[in-house]
Amino acid sequence: MTDEKKKYDAAIRFFKKGQYDKASILFEELLPILTGTDQQEIATFYQAYCDYHTGNYEMANFHFKRFAETFARSEHYEEAVYMSAYALYKNSPQFNLDQSGTITAINELQNFINNYPDSKFRDETSDLIKELRKKLEQKAYEKVKLYYKTSEFNIASLKSAVIEINNFQKDYPDSDYNEELAFLKVQSQYDLAQSTIESKQKERFDDAIKFYQDLVDKYPKSDFLKKAEKLYDISFKESDRIAKLEAEYKAARDKEKSNTSKVGAGDKQK
Repeated sequence: MTDEKKKYDAAIRFFKKGQYDKASILFEELLPILTGTDQQEIATFYQAYCDYHTGNYEMANFHFKRFAETFARSEHYEEAVYMSAYALYKNSPQFNLDQSGTITAINELQNFINNYPDSKFRDETSDLIKELRKKLEQKAYEKVKLYYKTSEFNIASLKSAVIEINNFQKDYPDSDYNEELAFLKVQSQYDLAQSTIESKQKERFDDAIKFYQDLVDKYPKSDFLKKAEKLYDISFKESDRIAKLEAEYKAARDKEKSNTSKVGAGDKQK
C-alpha cells in the first residue's frame, strides 16, 4: 500500500469519525496528488464538508463551488451546489453589521431554487431565504429608528426618517413593524413641520395630517392612535392658523395694490 493510499484511507476515517480538522489537513495534502484519479471526487467533496463542519464557511463555499464546476456529472453535484449557497447563509453576519453578504446569500439560494425547482432542498432553501430577508428587514427597521432617535429635531435627519419609512413600507409591505413605523412617520413629519421655516410649515403639517389619516385607515385599532391623534389635532390647528394668516396677508397685499393703482390713476388725471 502506497503512502498516498494510507493517507487517503486515514483522511476518510477521520472524516467519518467527525474529526474534520485532521481530515482536512490530509485532504489538503492529497488533493494535488489525486488529480485525475478516482479518489479526487470524494476527496474534494469531503474537503468542502470539512471546511463547513469546522465553521470555515467562506472556504466551504469556494470548495463546494469548485466541486460542482469540476464534477458536473457527479451524484453529489446538486448537493454541492446547494451547500455552496448554504455556506453563504451560515456566513451571513448579524443584522447590525453590513449585510452585503446576506444579499449575496439570498441571491445564491434563489438561483438554486430557480435552477432546481424540484430539488429535495427546495423547501429548506425557501425557509432560509425568508430568514435572511427577515434579517434585512430588521436592519432596515433599526436604520429608520436610528434616524429618528438621533434627529433631535434636525431637519435633514427628520426628512431622512420619513424617506426611509417610505422605502421600508415599499420593500416590506407585510412587515409587523409597519404599524409602528406608520405612527413614527406621523411623528417625524410633525416634528419636521415644527422645526421648519414658516413658509414651509403648512405644507408639512398637511403631510402630517395625511400620514395620520393613512395610519387610521390601515390600522383603525392601533395602540398608537391616541398619540397620533394629538399630533393630528395640533397639525390641523396649525395648518388652519397658517392658512388664515396667509389669506389675511394676501388680502392686505391685494388691498395695497388696489390702493396704489387708484392713486396712480388719480395722478394721471391731474
